[in-house]
Amino acid sequence: MTYQTPSCSYCPGTIRACRQGEGELRGPAFCPSKVDPGGIAKAWESSSEPFNMRVARAAAQVEAEGYCRWTRVEEVCQFAKKMGFRKVGIAMCISFVDLGHVLSAILESHGLEVASVACKHGGVPKERIGLKDEDKVNPGNFEAMCNPVSQAELLNRAGCELNVILGLCVGHDSLFARHSAGLVTTLVAKDRVLAHNPVGALQLADSYFSRVWGPHKPAKLPFKPAEGRKRT
Repeated sequence: MTYQTPSCSYCPGTIRACRQGEGELRGPAFCPSKVDPGGIAKAWESSSEPFNMRVARAAAQVEAEGYCRWTRVEEVCQFAKKMGFRKVGIAMCISFVDLGHVLSAILESHGLEVASVACKHGGVPKERIGLKDEDKVNPGNFEAMCNPVSQAELLNRAGCELNVILGLCVGHDSLFARHSAGLVTTLVAKDRVLAHNPVGALQLADSYFSRVWGPHKPAKLPFKPAEGRKRT
């Protein structure tokens, strides 16, 4: 077989050669170091820009200092401070407003200014984006659309340098990230079924959540998800 695109998700836990800087030597045939070394070199042109280098250094420092000690909330606070940011935005689902209140208070306790916008702000009816009544969660009732582009614009206008996603829906989070002028990080990925722990569907894909598979499910995975877990 001729491999043309990177496929890191199929790399066995016994290899992971990039950890030792040996991708070109020990990496499987689909390793990025083998199928697209030019892409890696091209990406470095952007990575080496001063702001990107500053972000990369701050992220690496947070990783090292807080490894297996800091919660993600703490990591967000420390990253913002290492970057010298003054203002942080919170883009949240309206059902996360109470948690947004706590997050705002935590960020402010670290000396950061905070702006926050809930997804349903503006009260724009779903009909505005062409949805019919039967497309609503509760047909026959008014339903405000999620408004992620406006969330981004409002936080941009507020001067937010880092924006934290707090439970935005799939797709809405994509639009928010696309239109945010500040850096974007996710604190909570919404999963209403799994108490906002979407990785559970992957860990239990061959048991309780086998329904996630499509019609072309492979006979078996090349290795189990828990295989090869090391420091990452």
